[in-house]
Amino acid sequence: MRNAFLVVGGLLLGASMPGQQPAPEHKWAVVLHGGAGVIERKSMDPKTEADYRAGMQEALNAAAQSLQNGKPALDAVEAAIKLLEDNPLFNAGRGAVFTADGVNELDAAVMDGSTMGAGAVAGVRRTRHPISLARAVMEKSPHVLLVGPGTDQFAAEHSLEQVPPSFFFTERRWQGLVKELEKEGKPTPPRPAGVGPAPAKPVAMLEPAEAHKFGTVGVVALDRQGNIAAGTSTGGLQAKRPGRVGDSPIIGAGTYAANQSCAVSGTGTGEYFIRLTVAREICALVQYEHMPLQAAADEVIQRRLTALKGDGGVIALTPDGQMAWSFNSPGMYRARQSEGGKQQIAIYKDEP
Repeated sequence: MRNAFLVVGGLLLGASMPGQQPAPEHKWAVVLHGGAGVIERKSMDPKTEADYRAGMQEALNAAAQSLQNGKPALDAVEAAIKLLEDNPLFNAGRGAVFTADGVNELDAAVMDGSTMGAGAVAGVRRTRHPISLARAVMEKSPHVLLVGPGTDQFAAEHSLEQVPPSFFFTERRWQGLVKELEKEGKPTPPRPAGVGPAPAKPVAMLEPAEAHKFGTVGVVALDRQGNIAAGTSTGGLQAKRPGRVGDSPIIGAGTYAANQSCAVSGTGTGEYFIRLTVAREICALVQYEHMPLQAAADEVIQRRLTALKGDGGVIALTPDGQMAWSFNSPGMYRARQSEGGKQQIAIYKDEP
């Protein structure tokens, strides 16, 4: 009997027929980021640096273990991002920055490269893990993007953990908001309900506010079945206007995955990533111009984004295991690992 073939997106895919050996397993791979910004050694004490590296390693380990156990790429993406959302060091979930009126508005997105299914949410205020809510939108609704109060309502209907808004509060992010508003000559909103009075002494800032001014967290993964997925979660832009939505939940801008090209998660000033459709543009260069992944990422970040005076970075991964990151800011929290390889965790620009 002849082999059966299917042409998808210009790629020739073979289907196993009776009597044939099953396709060999792929080696898994994962890349993650914890945001880009003004991240420099001179502004980071050793303990804080160690804490950031440990947070990234914990998330990387969770994704790697999931993939090692043969789970889908999407599971690995969600598992890692949930840990980053719970880690107050990062601008997502519990460590999210505040809007100008003193609330946390959270955004997230996921995309499955094997089906091109996608889900995204913006303006989340009560759901502990926005990344899980984005996945629920993809898997349990006919929609791609939900925004505003309906997001938390949808989450509650699907038994996703709900928390009071004060759950996301951290003192140092609040102090970062106060400093930003003072710099802009704007009034400081009252402290959120349920967080208690201001401390008698200011809480030490672990790094300049600019380090997380537009930070996010994101993960891209390749599983043993050869499928890729991407996910991104963020607290948005510090002191942003209420209702502002950046690139993270915009499919094709801050998040994208397709088995025919690559998976990308971005971090940076979202308005520029939206204009350039950064994530999809990188994948288009891989798919249609046949560029190596690193070259495609550098083309979009180092040339096109920089030419627009935008700042930030990306992580990316292809089904054949190419891993890449590129950023034009002083630093980006980042880590990666492929099956059988060593973990690589980095923060500063002069690290490989």
